[in-house]
Parts: sequence; C-alpha cells; structure tokens
Amino acid sequence: MHVRIPAMAAALLGLASVFFSPASLPAPATAEGAKGADARIESLIARMTVEEKVGQLSLYGPANTNIPGNPQAGQRNAQQEIDDVRAGRVTGLFNNEGLERKRVLQEVAVRESRLGIPLLYGADVIHGFRTIFPMPLAEAASWEPELAERTARAAAVEASADGFRWTFAPMVDIARDARWGRGIEGAGEDVYLANQFAAARVRGFQGADLSRGDSLLATPKHFAAYGAAEGGLDYAATDISERTLRQVYLPPFRAALDAGALSVMSAFNEISGIPSIANPALLTGVLRDEWKFKGFVVSDYTADEELIAHGYAADGREAAKQSFLAGTDVSMQSGLYMRHLPELVASGEVPMARLDDAVRRVLWVKQKLGLFDQPLRGLDAAPAQPRADNPAHIALAREDARRSIVLLKNERAVLPLPKAGRKIALIGPFASGTQDLLGAWSLFPGQAAPVGIDDGLRAALADPGALAVVRGSGIDAPLAGGIEAAVAAAREADVVVLAIGESERMSGEARSRTDIGIPQAQQDLAEAVAATGKPVVVLLSNGRAMALKGAVRNADAILVTWFLGVQTGNAIADVVFGDFNPSGRLPVSFPQASGQVPFYYGQKRTGRPLPDYDQAMAFKTRYVDTTNRALYPFGHGIGYAPVRYDGMELSQDRLPIGGTLRVRATVTNTGQREAEEVVQLYAAERAASVTRPVRELKNFRKVRIGPGASKVVEFTLRPDDLQFIGRDMKPTVEPGEFDLWVAPSAADGIKKSFALTRE
Repeated sequence: MHVRIPAMAAALLGLASVFFSPASLPAPATAEGAKGADARIESLIARMTVEEKVGQLSLYGPANTNIPGNPQAGQRNAQQEIDDVRAGRVTGLFNNEGLERKRVLQEVAVRESRLGIPLLYGADVIHGFRTIFPMPLAEAASWEPELAERTARAAAVEASADGFRWTFAPMVDIARDARWGRGIEGAGEDVYLANQFAAARVRGFQGADLSRGDSLLATPKHFAAYGAAEGGLDYAATDISERTLRQVYLPPFRAALDAGALSVMSAFNEISGIPSIANPALLTGVLRDEWKFKGFVVSDYTADEELIAHGYAADGREAAKQSFLAGTDVSMQSGLYMRHLPELVASGEVPMARLDDAVRRVLWVKQKLGLFDQPLRGLDAAPAQPRADNPAHIALAREDARRSIVLLKNERAVLPLPKAGRKIALIGPFASGTQDLLGAWSLFPGQAAPVGIDDGLRAALADPGALAVVRGSGIDAPLAGGIEAAVAAAREADVVVLAIGESERMSGEARSRTDIGIPQAQQDLAEAVAATGKPVVVLLSNGRAMALKGAVRNADAILVTWFLGVQTGNAIADVVFGDFNPSGRLPVSFPQASGQVPFYYGQKRTGRPLPDYDQAMAFKTRYVDTTNRALYPFGHGIGYAPVRYDGMELSQDRLPIGGTLRVRATVTNTGQREAEEVVQLYAAERAASVTRPVRELKNFRKVRIGPGASKVVEFTLRPDDLQFIGRDMKPTVEPGEFDLWVAPSAADGIKKSFALTRE
C-alpha cells in the first residue's frame, strides 16, 4: 500500500510527489516514539513560548569561530552565545572545544534559563576523536563491520569524555564516482557492504544504552543520494530514478535506523529539482510515514539558507518555511528558524502542531540521552586536564590500520621484505614526517601524534641504518634536485619503497578531482626510480579509488594504505615486513582510467554486451582506448598465501519461495603461511521485469586457513535476499533463473545456477 503524502507536502513537491511515492516496507525497529514521550516533555511543551520552542530547533557552531570559505551565517560572539542559551534560543552547539566552556554553558541552560532544558553538544566524530583511526573508506576495506563497531565505540568513549553526546556520523552515502572527495567518509560502492558498516557504526557510537554517559547519538547522513552528485561535485544536483534511489541509496539509511539511530542529517543536493532539505516526500513521506522514524532530522550546515542560492526559495523566510514544513526539524547554523518561524506560526502558515511535534522529537531524544536527569554528566572533570593516550585504543588503531591495507599485486613475491640483510630506499613525499597521515576530519586538539612511515619501518628493522629516506618530490610539484637524489638512493638500495599518492587536502568535503591519477610530479618520480631496475613496492596514500598508470601501475607490489590514522607507520611496517598478512579487500573498484568514472562493479547489462573473449569487438558497449574491466575490481585483494576456490555445491537446484538454499565452496590455502580470505557470494537474475545488475554482493565471510589446509565456507540464501524494487516501486521477488558465484572479487569466482520457483 502506498502511503499518502500530506496535502501540504504534496503541494510543495509538485510533480515529484509521483516520483517519490513511498513503497510499503516494514517500520524500522526503533524504541518507543516521541508521541509516547512522558509527562515531563508534555509539560514543558505546554509551558514553552513559541520562541523557546524554536530555540529547541536551532543549532550553532561555537562562538568566535570563522571557517574560511564556509558560510558565516549565525556567527556570534561569546556573550551573545551565553545570552541565547539563557533565553532558551539554542538547543545545542557543535564542534565546540573543551570541557570548561561546555560546562559553563550547560550550567546557564539548566540553572538560569526559564525552563532549564539542557543543551546537546554535537561533533563531527568521523573516524575517531583523540585516537584517530583509519578513514571510514579505509576501514571498510577490512570487510569487518565488527571492527568498525569497536572503533566507533572507542571514539564515543573519547568524545563523550570531552562533553559531546552527538556525532554527525556515520556517513552512509553510496559513492560510485571516485571524483567525489566525500567518498572517503563512507563504505564505498556496494549496498550490502554499506548496510553492514552503517549498522555497525551506529551500534558502536550509541552502545547498548543511549542513556549511558559514554554514548553518542548517531546521525546517518546525508539523506539522500548525496553520493550521486553530478560530476562528482560536492553540493551539486543529483538526477536519478526513484528505483535507483530506493534500490541503491536509501538502504544504508534504513540499516542505520534499524540499528537504532535517532537523528538523520538531510543532504545539500537536490533530487529531480527538489532540494533534499525541503523535500517532503523524503523527509515526511519516506522517513515518517513509510519508515515510522521517531527521531529528528537536522539540516546540514546552513542548508536551509542555501535554498535561496538553489533558486528554490525567494528569501530566508520562504527557505525556513519550506524546510520546516518538509520535515527538517533542526536548523544548523543559519539562524533562519529563530528569525522566521515565530512569525510563520503567528500567521498560520506553519501549524503549531507541526512546531510542537518537532520540539517533542528533540526533547524525547534528549531524554533518551539522559540529559534531563544528568545534564552535567561528563562535564564535571577538572578543566584543561591533559588526558593520556588510551593504550587499548592505540592498539585498536594499529589493528584497524593494518586490517585496512589492501595488497593489490605482489609479483615475484617481493613482499614481505626481510628485516635484515637488505638496503631499503624509502622514497616519496609521504616517506617522512607526520603530515597527511590522519586524513580529513581530524578536528580536535590533543590528538595523539601519528607514527610516520619512516619511523614505523625503521623501528621494525634489525639495523635502522639500512633505511635511506628521500622525499624525491612534493605532492603536486617537483623538488629541486629531488629526482636526482631519489635515483641515487634507489641505485644504492636493494629495494625501493615508494610512498606516493594524495595529500589529506585532496580527499574529503569540497575536494573533488577531475583526474583521479597520481599527481604528475610524483608520476615523474616513479618513472625515474623504476628506470633503475630495482624492485619497487608502492605504498599508495589515497582517499578514493585511483587510476594508476606507468611505473606505478607496473610496480612489483602495490599496497593501498589509504589514510590510516595515528598508527600509520607501525601498521604499514607490520604488513611490509610480514608480521601481519594483508587481509584487506577493495570496497571500491579501481578503474583503468579516470574517464571511466562513475565506475562500479554492479552495472546494468546492455543490449550489446562486450564478450570477454574479444575486448576490441566493434558495435558493442566498449571504449576504443581501454577495456571495460576494472584495473582492480571491487572485493579484490591478496595476501602472502595464495588460495584456490573449488568444489562449489548447492543444496538444491530449485529454491521455492519461503525456502532456503545452502551454498558451499571449498577454499584451499596453497601457500606456506596462514591465509585470511574474504569469501564473497554474488548473485544475478538472468531475466526479470526490471533489468538487474550483472552481479550483486549478497554475503561474505572472512576466514582463516592454515598453510596447505582447506576450509568449506557455507552461505544460506533466502528468497528475500533476491529482492529488488519492481515496476510498481515496491519490493518484489520474482521467480526465475539465477547465477551464483563464490568468489574472491566481483570479477572472478566459481559459478553455479538455480531456479527460484513459486513452490
């Protein structure tokens, strides 16, 4: 049954109300809703003035803060900040540093404001707070959601100790265009993998009980389809079908809400001409009516005010009205709600019931966090008390980092390197120092210093003097004499370790790239070093899938080391010297060339597919200057022990609706070391009422296999796992012929087929 969008929302949405007609899905498993809030909340709402109600919907960054290039709306000085808190004009603050100021403002809120409603402090805790873990995309390369849950838990413990109880994470946007810099904040291109990491991170941030003092309210973002922005540009328009929206971009949000998230951040982008922050079909139709979401929606930074620049609102008053009526409960930073909502309510253009409902949601979440009962919990530590690094969190950061590294190739078994008896030349702009190791969103002071790559390698060597370190070039510009010095060092060495790639400022928000290759200065360095004929191991620093060429592509070994955080050097040394067998797998496809993007494995079939046996055949879906294949496909990665897949079996060749299918395969370690393999299950329907992708990930297992040993890996497949969005925009499962692969990547594997039947 389709859920009706309220008449007012439909009027705002226009023709797009047809485009976004919500399908029938079960409600997410959330706790009791805001409608069931207790008498204390209802009593507060009954006593609040309109201005105080709007205050609970107004969120600001810290006073006296100027972020160059970001809109400066809503900026205030310290006295204005206190005055607003005392008057009840603020629901909370975000990214404000230090316990002392937070405590002062919270005391003003609960002791000096008329109603004593506590503040909620939020922060961009994206991949750690004091202990910086690998960027989320890197962590997704572990293919271990449980690991992400543990790092999110550690981040929550550290952030809550600094007074924060709310994080604007996880980012759950699917990213299939490597030009988009914010892909670094998510889990990559695949829906199934993204669902697992979205749920895990919510569980980690929020813990078992949201009212505990070390929990962080999670905020899946950006709702919705921000990762599909045209041209890979931040803040740009998105133009996708409703089917793609529902099949690809909405499921990770649903997974996060099912895991218990009680706030959602709307997106900057528009879809089909309707900016997300003012889209009632998304914020009311999908979230409220269809999914029965009981938490609150917060805007992204000044997104409501940006409706004017979008050309969707004539002025701030109209922007506030459209955002609020669409379903955006809390306005971040712009101040538009405080300036315009009281008058909009007085005029009758915004119903009081809508205002009360939004306030009820916010107060209910504050109550769930335990703020009413213990508003100063976590804020009463000694001011400016230095905190020592948590040894358990540092150890977790090292584990996380080395599990995030992906070995793409290892010709002539050049890796692992011995710790003694060989001279190593560590060359490249990332070879020494600690800059560009943490990645974007490392915001807060007092963070543990990262371990440099040179320090990590040197500490692991039997003779630290066997390591020569030369920069060779800058990140995007040559250094005078740099290549000459690098070539000289390479000639004196037995092996070259080339630390190249992207700087921190090349990935992240507002950091889109048209060319996803290695910057030319570094490419020139790589070519010169490779010409010495010495074995070359590439350490690729990156926040996205990259298009590799020349000496980089042809290196003997390539390790994708991403932005690994505080334990970068130690984790890389663990893998390079073989103390840890690399087990990471790509969460994004590496294309052959930049011109292939957007590129992802789960593409649709065409009427003229290019056969594998002839990549040059004319009048087929092909490029004239490269193949259609990935250079390194989604799911790819190897370890130091080769493995073999065989013996695939299905429990039956016909799967009835309501039944289950068991899929087994044998994975054999043919090497001399233990293997840790990510065994992946893919499915594809041969013919359906709506065209389907060539493959879809349905499950995976990470298994350890001893040298020379075999392990039978089993999956259970149910008809619901084969669900897709049908012609009527409702989830459906259709009988038909299916292919299954048990595989080490999305472009490989052993294959069997079965029929899904009605009986």
